[in-house]
Amino acid sequence: MSRPHPKSVSCRRVFYIPGYDPIHPRRYRELYRKEGAAQAEISGYQIALRPASKSEHYGWQVDAEIGGANVHADIEVLVWSDIVRGSMEASIPGTYLQLVRTAWTYTASGALRRLMRLRKGPVIAALYPVGMLLGQALLAFALWYALWRGGAVFGSVGSWGGLLLGAAACITLLRWFKSKDGKIFAYYLMHDYAYSAASKGANPPALEERMHDFQSSIAAALSEDVDEVLIVGHSSGAHLAVSILADLIRAGQVPANGPALAFLSLGQVVPMVSFLPDAHRLRADLQFLSVQDALTWVDVTAPGDGCAFALCDPVSVSGVAPQNKRWPLVFSAAFTQSLSPARWKELRWRFFRLHFQYLCAFDRPKDYDYFRITAGPLTLADRYADRPPSKSRIDHAVSKYTSVAA
Repeated sequence: MSRPHPKSVSCRRVFYIPGYDPIHPRRYRELYRKEGAAQAEISGYQIALRPASKSEHYGWQVDAEIGGANVHADIEVLVWSDIVRGSMEASIPGTYLQLVRTAWTYTASGALRRLMRLRKGPVIAALYPVGMLLGQALLAFALWYALWRGGAVFGSVGSWGGLLLGAAACITLLRWFKSKDGKIFAYYLMHDYAYSAASKGANPPALEERMHDFQSSIAAALSEDVDEVLIVGHSSGAHLAVSILADLIRAGQVPANGPALAFLSLGQVVPMVSFLPDAHRLRADLQFLSVQDALTWVDVTAPGDGCAFALCDPVSVSGVAPQNKRWPLVFSAAFTQSLSPARWKELRWRFFRLHFQYLCAFDRPKDYDYFRITAGPLTLADRYADRPPSKSRIDHAVSKYTSVAA
C-alpha cells in the first residue's frame, strides 16, 4: 500500500453488493444476525446487531468484541433488487425466447466453450435452466399431444376437442411449473444469465445509473471518520463492485489520508460476463483495478461452490492482466476443511445454499471468517498481508475477447 493505515480498526463502513437477487435485502440482515451469532459462539467472541440510522439504503449496525477489541461497523446493502425484479417480468413465451437468445450468445461467441475450460460447475449451473425449461416444455407438449391423439382415437371429444383440451392442459402445466420456480429455480437462473447476455456483457443503462449512485455512497463514506471502508461484492455483485471501484479511483474520490479502502469479492462469477464480446468496460475495469495501490482486493471462492468460478483469477482468466498486476489475492474458503464432515455432508448437495456459505458460520474456521472481516479489529490489508494465494488457482488467459475499448 502507498499510504499508511491504522492496524487497529474501531469503526468501519461496509457496503454489501448482492448478486442477481429479487428478494428484499432484509434477508441479508437476518442472515448476518443468525450466522454471526453462530460464528461468535463457535469462535469465542461477541457480536450484536441493532437497526441502522436512517439511510438512503438498507442496513444495520454491528457492535463486536473480537480479540479484546471493541469494533463498530455500519453495514449497508446497496440495493438493485428492483432492477432484478424488472428484468424477471418476462412471460413464459418471453422466457423461452430469452433461452434461445442467451444460448445463442454464449455458443456463437465461443464463450461457453472457453468457460468450460475453467470450471465445469458454474457452466453446468448455467445449462441447468436450459435443460429444465426444455424438459418442462417437452412434458407440456407431450401432454398436449396425448390429449389431442386421445380425442381423435377414442372419439370422446373429437380431434378438434382434443386439440383444444391438450392446448389448455399444456398451458396449465407450464404455468404450474413457473409457480413452483421458488424451489426449481429454472426461470430465476434463466433470467439471471439472460440479463448479461442480452447486451453481450455491457451494462444496461438502468444498472449503470444505479452503480453511479453506489459510487457516490462509497465516496461519501470515504470522507467520514472511519478506519476502513470495505466493499463486499457477492456473486454477480462482484463484477459490479469492480466497475464501481474503478470509477471511484479514476474520479479521484479516494482521499490520500482517508480510511483504508478494501474490496472483498466472494463467490464471483466474473467470467460469465467478462468472456462476452461487448464486456469492454468490465475488462478495462478489471485491468485498471488490478494495479491500483489505493485499495486491497481479496477474492475468496471455494471449489465446493458449484455456482462460482472457484480459484479463477478474474483478471488473468479474462486475458487483461498487465505485467505489474498486484490484485486480487485469490484463495479458497476451503469448505471441505472449514466445515466439519457432518456439516459438509448436510450442505454438500444444497448448491444454492453453498453459494451463500461465504456469508455464514463455519464450525471449523480457518483463516476466512466473514464476521471477523466485517466487524473485527484488522483491516483487510493487515488480515491477509502475509497470506499467499492458493497454489491451485487458475491465472492464465482463457477468454477469446480481451479488448478493453469498444
